[in-house]
Amino acid sequence: MVNNMTKRKFYKTIITVEVLSEKPLQYSDLSHVHYEITDGHCSGIYSNDSPKILNGKQTAKALLKQGSDPEFFCLDKNGNDSEVP
Repeated sequence: MVNNMTKRKFYKTIITVEVLSEKPLQYSDLSHVHYEITDGHCSGIYSNDSPKILNGKQTAKALLKQGSDPEFFCLDKNGNDSEVP
């Protein structure tokens, strides 16, 4: 088996959203949260950490944790570049 270890870098950024409301916030997606803190009845602020550089293996693991396939970035489950047929 050919080791096709990727030399690419990937980046992971974590964004935190803080919302203040008079009732528990129920939302279905981030666009709803955005609406509530810009035009709705909530106050909010967001912050983000500096991006963390991930290698192929870390990226494949993070994609699987999110319910995505490593093929999203043309990686196999071990973080190697997918082989071109």
